Amino acid sequence: MVERVYRRASAAACLDALLVATDDERILREVQRFGGEARMTSPNHQSGTDRLAEVAELLEADVVVNIQGDEPLLHPEAVERVIAPLLADQTIPMATLRTPLTDPDEIASPNVVKVVVDCDDRALYFSRCPIPFVRTQSQQPTHWLHIGLYAYRRDFLLTYARLPRTPLEQAESLEQLRALEHGYTIKVPVTDQRSVSVDSPADLERVRRLVAELGPAAE
Repeated sequence: MVERVYRRASAAACLDALLVATDDERILREVQRFGGEARMTSPNHQSGTDRLAEVAELLEADVVVNIQGDEPLLHPEAVERVIAPLLADQTIPMATLRTPLTDPDEIASPNVVKVVVDCDDRALYFSRCPIPFVRTQSQQPTHWLHIGLYAYRRDFLLTYARLPRTPLEQAESLEQLRALEHGYTIKVPVTDQRSVSVDSPADLERVRRLVAELGPAAE
């Protein structure tokens, strides 16, 4: 799966370099086997952002993108989309993505992260709860699925990783809330490229079915 994610990410024209950060030697060897670049990190990190920050300290880059290794349906256009706000506005420290969410079961599921934004596509809040709450049936606001692909300015990433954990971050178990609680802006543009995270054997089987259905378009 890591090879698939690596090859799909490498198709994003906006990336100057691509490497895998891991604390597992098995992953390191696998990446080296297919010709990718990987770096070992400390095994003591509490999050992927901390692992990314360790590697970013040694990089000469203005923008760093965090691509999860469990997103085998990642689309290169999504990578380009998440970087775009930081390239357009030097004051934006961080960006992620959202896409419309219509399935009532997913809207209600605590395993599906939702986001609400202001009129300038800046995140107001991320939650596992159904947000916004629909008070009457006559109101039909758009629900937005948060897609866990992030772009950071390198200097902000290093600062962000050192910020203390915050109450809402810990309550929701959503790391991105730390940035909001400390007063930072997160830009959240819309994409129609939805991926599927593989967090369980059932997710893996679902991805295999989707790849088979999509055929060469998913390769």
